[in-house]
Amino acid sequence: MITILGPTACGKTAFAAHLASNIGGEIISADSRQVYRAMDIGTGKDLDDYIVEGKKVPYHLIDIADAGEKYNVFRYQHDFLEAYNDIRSRNVVPILCGGTGLYIESVLRGYHLSPVPQNHALRASLEGKTLEELTDILKGYKTLHNTTDTDTVQRAIRAIEIEDYCSKIPLEDRYFPEINSLVVGLDIERDLRREKITRRLKQRLDEGMVDEIRGLIEKGVSPDDLIYYGLEYKYLTLYVIGKMSYEEMVRLLEIAIHQFAKRQMTWFRGMERRGIEINWIDASLPMDERLGIVERLWNDYNRDNCKD
Repeated sequence: MITILGPTACGKTAFAAHLASNIGGEIISADSRQVYRAMDIGTGKDLDDYIVEGKKVPYHLIDIADAGEKYNVFRYQHDFLEAYNDIRSRNVVPILCGGTGLYIESVLRGYHLSPVPQNHALRASLEGKTLEELTDILKGYKTLHNTTDTDTVQRAIRAIEIEDYCSKIPLEDRYFPEINSLVVGLDIERDLRREKITRRLKQRLDEGMVDEIRGLIEKGVSPDDLIYYGLEYKYLTLYVIGKMSYEEMVRLLEIAIHQFAKRQMTWFRGMERRGIEINWIDASLPMDERLGIVERLWNDYNRDNCKD
């Protein structure tokens, strides 16, 4: 398998699609929000990127869950394996592409996971507590590295539920096969990344991202569920329900996306420390040059594995 990763706005999808077109591959998405149907603009699906020279590059794990559901890494591993085995059975190259570090690492390092059921008694005991109180409770279970766990009350309660379960009941080992992958990271210079994030946010707002949020709410998706998804869905929902002005929403959302991109890079650097080799290439290089680099790496990777 080939894995293409990098922070938001680095051009992962378009690059992976061109690579797949060149070598005869299919893409498996590793994006925790693009799994949701009808959440298109805010998650940046950019489905046109999968069309290369007039032909559609096949992709998997996009639009597989309803908006409002709570998709998780356990389900992702299951769905990933189905897609991966299907692609391999047809002698096609799977290309894992995305920016959700947890999903990518769960596959590359073969996490053994077990689903954590809802604890209704625990949830009842936490009802009415403030986000600050919930954060303090969560700190009693673990050191907080991931601030998204305490982004909303709903997220914090679920994080406490998971930690409480894990502290009392050992997670069952679930078989996950060892998957060898060439891992390529698209490295984008910080100022260029910030410029692209700002430009893309404006473009998505112009494309009707606010109307997308309104439409989801009108279809019955609760504002709390949308806020749970974070970033665009959090801030635009707060604007739509009157909790924030448009100007404040845009300002705070832009800051949040920049912070998110920084956290993504922190995660990827952590993956390297945990033993995953990432071949970084300059995202600003011309497409053909980047493709040439990765195709040479892929040829070397296959040759070395054949020797082993």
